Amino acid sequence: MQVKGVIFDLDGVITQTANVHFIAWKRTFEEFLKSKGADPKFTYEDDYVPYVDGKPRYKGVQSFIESRGFKLPFGDPSDKAGKMTYCGIGNNKNIAFRDVIKHEGVDLYDSTLAFIKELEKQNIQIGVASSSKNCRFILESVNLAERFETIVDGEVSQKLQLKGKPEADIFEKAAADMGLQPKECVVVEDAISGVQAGRNGNFGLVLGITRTGDKQALLANGADIVVNDMEEISFENVLQWFKNDVYEDNWHLTYHGYNPEEEMLREALTTTGNGYFGSRGAFESERADDDTHYPGTYVAGVFNKTPSKVHDKTIFNNDFVNIPNWLLVQFKIGEDKKPLTLANCEVLDYEHRLNMRDAIMTRYMVVRDKKGRETEINVERFANIQLPHHGHIKYEITPLNYNEKITIISGIDGSIINYGVPRYRQLNSKHLDVIDKHAEKGTVYLHARTNASKVDIHTTIRNQLFEDEKQYQLHTSKVQEKDEEIYEHLKFNAEKGKTYKLEKTAAIYTSRDMDVADPQQSSRMNAENAADFETLFISHRDYWHGMWEKTGIEIEGDRFTQKVARLHTYHLLVTGSPHNQNFDAGIPARGLHGEAYRGHIFWDEVYILPFYVKHYPEIVNAFLKYRYRRLDDARAYAREHGYSGAMFPWQTADDGKEETQEIHYNPVSGDWGPDLSRRQRHVSIAIAYDVLEYMKYTGDDAFFENYGSDLFYAICRFWASIAEYNETDKRYHIKGVMGPDEFHEKYPGKPNEEGGINDNAYTNVMVSWLLNRAVELLDEMPETLTQRINPSKEEIKRWKAIASKLHVPMNESGIIEQYAGYFDLKELDWAHYKEKYGNIRRMDRILKSENDSPDNYKVSKQADVLMMFFLLQPQQVKETLERLGYNCGDPVDLLRKNFDYYIKRTSHGSTLSYVVHSYVLKYLNVDKKVLWKWFSNAMESDIYDTQGGTTREGIHAGVMAGSLDIIIKNFAGLKMNNTIEIAPNLPDHWNRISFNVLYKGEEFNYTITQDEITIRPRDERESNFEFIIGDKTYNMENRKELKVKY
Repeated sequence: MQVKGVIFDLDGVITQTANVHFIAWKRTFEEFLKSKGADPKFTYEDDYVPYVDGKPRYKGVQSFIESRGFKLPFGDPSDKAGKMTYCGIGNNKNIAFRDVIKHEGVDLYDSTLAFIKELEKQNIQIGVASSSKNCRFILESVNLAERFETIVDGEVSQKLQLKGKPEADIFEKAAADMGLQPKECVVVEDAISGVQAGRNGNFGLVLGITRTGDKQALLANGADIVVNDMEEISFENVLQWFKNDVYEDNWHLTYHGYNPEEEMLREALTTTGNGYFGSRGAFESERADDDTHYPGTYVAGVFNKTPSKVHDKTIFNNDFVNIPNWLLVQFKIGEDKKPLTLANCEVLDYEHRLNMRDAIMTRYMVVRDKKGRETEINVERFANIQLPHHGHIKYEITPLNYNEKITIISGIDGSIINYGVPRYRQLNSKHLDVIDKHAEKGTVYLHARTNASKVDIHTTIRNQLFEDEKQYQLHTSKVQEKDEEIYEHLKFNAEKGKTYKLEKTAAIYTSRDMDVADPQQSSRMNAENAADFETLFISHRDYWHGMWEKTGIEIEGDRFTQKVARLHTYHLLVTGSPHNQNFDAGIPARGLHGEAYRGHIFWDEVYILPFYVKHYPEIVNAFLKYRYRRLDDARAYAREHGYSGAMFPWQTADDGKEETQEIHYNPVSGDWGPDLSRRQRHVSIAIAYDVLEYMKYTGDDAFFENYGSDLFYAICRFWASIAEYNETDKRYHIKGVMGPDEFHEKYPGKPNEEGGINDNAYTNVMVSWLLNRAVELLDEMPETLTQRINPSKEEIKRWKAIASKLHVPMNESGIIEQYAGYFDLKELDWAHYKEKYGNIRRMDRILKSENDSPDNYKVSKQADVLMMFFLLQPQQVKETLERLGYNCGDPVDLLRKNFDYYIKRTSHGSTLSYVVHSYVLKYLNVDKKVLWKWFSNAMESDIYDTQGGTTREGIHAGVMAGSLDIIIKNFAGLKMNNTIEIAPNLPDHWNRISFNVLYKGEEFNYTITQDEITIRPRDERESNFEFIIGDKTYNMENRKELKVKY
């Protein structure tokens, strides 16, 4: 990227008007308070800074006056100065402010003027953006106005109705006035709301100025660089940022400043893992004692099913087990009895960072204890991708102002419970029994066993202590044992300024592991014989760099999307890696990052697997084999309900049994109610679809013959058995199910025993499509495989009949009815609920808290009808409906009508909803801004936790994978068929995108700009692969590179 423009704030950046503003506000508010008989005192720290500074004038008036318990009409900007409205008082302040300027003048920051002069020499465009309505007046009073190409001030904002900071409107307007994009501009700000606006506008560089020396607040709120004064930065520094530093920044997720309210979200988003296990990014010295920190570690596939007593009912929940905590490292200074924690010290400096490229989490802090002793702490941690049973910590302590004994406490906590999801805390959360524990010098071992599933978990750690990189020969080391915990105490004399390093290696094995014969011996031997931290990190880092080569998406021109695309890719590789071939586990919807959804496996894989299949199809192979190994359970589940074939449960865990709760907790009402969501039989559609998609991408005939065909046809037989023929309308119907919507569990007034709805359109269309494919595939597969599947003529005849006669309700306008009877439901008063509750994504919980039900209304949690257009192209939906006997006209028009209808009736209570709506918009000729809005919602959902506290409990793997799929299929425009069609639709502010895709055994790199596509094979093999771009077909034969203008 290149820097082309710089946009300055005014107050505190160019001019020293803060004191002038304060004097004017003080006069104005003291006059108002006296008129009300109130205490007239107005101070800088208690009143000006929190209520007025940085806000548009009238909003500042309102904020302060309401803080004193008064309320006035807002008024109109034309109100006469002094009128008892917010605008009138604001106008009075303006008179006072101008009077102060006129008589006393205003001081300028010389260093800022010098920087402006340098920018002018370099032909960099310069603008000012300020919320002050006096901005132009002030600049003219000091003869600076003509030096700026644009001045966007409070007057301009009012005229154009621009939103104030922290919205980016005024900075975006300034950039546009200069003919520039935000990515080409620097924002220079001194206020928190200002740097937030720079970040929200995705500007190329957000430069913060702190006149008080407190850098943490500006860094934490969006500043990339913070200086005390502009003399500390040069134009060369800015060029360096745009040339190199911004690229490096996009590989890092960085949190500045310790924030207890945000720690659990940060811990989820800085989780380290390798597909086998994941450890949340909690500070090693903290326990899960409150709602601030949660040090969870989870091994894929390790669950435990225990009973809980709830409202005099015993229910069973199969939980994703938080295994013994190997992370714990604490230290004590001198004769202190308690270790230092973040709760009992003052945090002077703090940075928590995830380096996504190297897959390592770091934490830096400087703390001061109650005795004034200051300590610098540096921590690095990674979950070894080459040795997936291994985790590694480097914990460094540097005394800054003292010489005393330090005792490091490092061990394993087997007393840990599942505590990460508040709404589950009423349930039994004790899953571990400690069977054995012991320690020798430098090595600590703990054997725990889940108390119901009887999974043995063996954890061994090795502690090594170093002083200034030289291994420390300890004279004092002791072992501390509690009932379910064991630690080694390492005591030494510490000197001021010296660094002491603990290297902690953990080896975690369980009795479920398929890649070892003796997990106990493997744990102990591999911990004791492990190489040092740096050696292991180098091989780990190099392996990750290789994975990034295959999976990474490079986006030039969009800092935010680039960083979040990498964050999503990183967490998907933490959740599933090539190692998944070596153990039996499904893909948890919330990753290996927490206990949300109890770590269960749902239908989310239909969103998730497209990421893996384009880069590591062996991971998809492993996840589909997880389903295959549970095929007998799915057949038993179908028989239990009177069906044939295989009916997969809505939720599964370690085995193939249904794990959906029978009752569900509503955190809004505080009540427990029936949970009918197990009727979401469409999970089996997702599995069958995944089998076909895997085959489309890989052509893996061996998999289909040995595993996939059994899965696919067993599911088809289930759907053929659940469909009922009705003599009256001569059609087949599927009754008693739930669609993807999830809100509608039954018909209004029906008892729970009659749960479910009939003829869910998504279900019926997809079943018709699957059964039609089942018949087609019989003609394509080897005779030996056909004989093994052994469909009878009558069975094939029934499949064909159902595929052509399933009922799909649709009205005369072409609106597909979500399910039979949906059109008869009441409309929801959306405006009422938005006004009453604000966030109405979970309308189901809101309605139930009011003794009502979403069953009564046309309200959906997420896309339902639109899901058919997500999995099938509009033309395929049309063909399926016409095969069923429905005339639906133009397929794109059909999608548009249904999109417009259902978007008004969807609350988007699931992040998956953003993915589907964003994805299907590619078929509609909508403004790019509309598509971008939906895509941005998906990208922001986890990093900003837009669902209101859910990401802290575990990432949303579906939205992460879905958002990456949108980049490749919507924006890059790849469409995979027998050939690959490419029709790019890049956002206007993207300069270039580059990525690799593996398809049918051939891997290509795609680099796409606003007017050119470049395709390169990733290996030296000759290829005759064909690509369709526009109306032309191109063959890669004898080419090392294909370049096409579009």
